[in-house]
Amino acid sequence: METDQTTADQVYSTDDPIVEIRDAAVTYDDGESYVLDHVSIDLDRGEILGVVGESGSGKSMLASSLLDAVPSPGRLMGKITYRPDGDEPVDVLDLEKDELRSLRWEEISMVFQGAMNSFNPTMPIRTHFEETLKAHDADVPEGIDRAEELLEDLHLEPERILDSYPHELSGGMQQRALIALSLVLEPDVLVMDEPTAALDLLMQRSILMLLSDLQEKYNLTMVFITHDLPLVAALADRMAIMYAFRLIEIGETRDIVENAAHPYTRALLNSTPNLNAPLSEMRPIEGQSPAPINMPSGCAYHPRCPLASEECRTDVPDYHDVAPDHGSACYHWRESYDEVPLVYEDSLGGTAGGESR
Repeated sequence: METDQTTADQVYSTDDPIVEIRDAAVTYDDGESYVLDHVSIDLDRGEILGVVGESGSGKSMLASSLLDAVPSPGRLMGKITYRPDGDEPVDVLDLEKDELRSLRWEEISMVFQGAMNSFNPTMPIRTHFEETLKAHDADVPEGIDRAEELLEDLHLEPERILDSYPHELSGGMQQRALIALSLVLEPDVLVMDEPTAALDLLMQRSILMLLSDLQEKYNLTMVFITHDLPLVAALADRMAIMYAFRLIEIGETRDIVENAAHPYTRALLNSTPNLNAPLSEMRPIEGQSPAPINMPSGCAYHPRCPLASEECRTDVPDYHDVAPDHGSACYHWRESYDEVPLVYEDSLGGTAGGESR
């Protein structure tokens, strides 16, 4: 199909956004470099969005930006709008401290990396739930009832978990207890930053299936941050690929898995071990992603890209329509199908590869 260049807002807009991110940028040095570089994307109400990229690509900074929780002295710019169902839109970056405190956990909640670092080791799990409920002036007995239901949804024994200290639980149990804690105030949006990174592959898959069930039961909107593209492909409705603090490709999950158009996305698919491909077929991505203070000119991926041309070295590419609701920021996306072939059977069924369009 013939494609046109388009803007990020056109590529990423949705019919019923619950969160709109426009030109979000984070700097620690007054704009000389960025750890989130002018990202625009909508989060559709009720969807699961997978945000994928290597370590240091800006994924966690994007997650923190959704809650205006960028660590000091970082400065977050742009516009982030939360649209609760039936209420007026909320400008997240214009909230007072008390308003922002209410937004976090009550409207938009987050599961951070490493459950073992999220719990106070001197307090039983029950106390974590009680203190969270009290901090938000919620009814504690009612909240504990809800916590017990959530723990059961996550295939845990509520009384055992609530009366245990964190160190008495396995890593998988801690992670599921943390997910229950993040949902106890009934938020609309759940942001998960590498929630399964410290777990073995089978436990990762198990938690993903449980998250899918939770999303359906509680009508949640989820953002799942990960470096593991094949893992999140089993869960997400759409995927957004980040490289060097920018979004470089976004589309429906099946279209990304089967017809990834950016050379980096295709290389990422080839480099990630998964249950459907032998290790012998995995291909590491040569080179390293750039640091914020040493960004190359033009397309940030060009020093590692086999398709890089002079245009790539000098000009930042616009987004191109690859398919409906699938955009790629690459001048040579058509050639990528032949030049960067996919070498594995995808986790959604069928053979990945893509074809020239």
